Amino acid sequence: MTRLDPLTAARQAVAMRADRPATAILHDSADVRLIVFRLGPGQAVAPHRSTSSVQLTVLEGSGVLAGESGSHVVDQVCTAGDVVVYLPNELHGMRASSDEELLLLATITPRPGGAH
Repeated sequence: MTRLDPLTAARQAVAMRADRPATAILHDSADVRLIVFRLGPGQAVAPHRSTSSVQLTVLEGSGVLAGESGSHVVDQVCTAGDVVVYLPNELHGMRASSDEELLLLATITPRPGGAH
């Protein structure tokens, strides 16, 4: 058994560039990848698609999670404790509110590049 602390990992994540959200891989196996995100105030990850299922859990802060409804992009306000699930190939993205960080845990299954 492995115990993980996603909130601490998200708080300590380091961005590769100052204009990009900080990320860290928390766990990686053939079945699942866990990634934490720390988005600074107003930072965003542009809407994109994945061949895997993606579950976003809001650990701390608030912001907007983007998704789609039919052919329209929709934004959903999110706060700590919210969980949003995206199906494979469903558009998804995230943006922190303008006045606080947004810390997220992304659960991606199956792991990208793993057995599908």
